[in-house]
Amino acid sequence: MNEDAFNMSVRKFLKQVGITGQREIEAAVRQSIANGNLAGNEKLRATAIITVGKTNLNVTVEDEIRLE
Repeated sequence: MNEDAFNMSVRKFLKQVGITGQREIEAAVRQSIANGNLAGNEKLRATAIITVGKTNLNVTVEDEIRLE
C-alpha cells in the first residue's frame, strides 16, 4: 500500500464529506426555519455514520448543532 496515496485519498474523502455535509445541513436548517418547523434557537442533534466497503468499519459520530 502506498501510504501517501492512501492518506491523500482519505483526506479528499473527508473534505468532500465536510463540504457537502455543511452545505446540506445549512440548507435543511434554513428551509425548516422558513417553513416554520424550527424557530432558529434550537439545539439539534446530528449524527454521521461512516462506513468503508470491504472493511468492518462502521463509525457513528454524534454531536449537537446550536442555532443560537
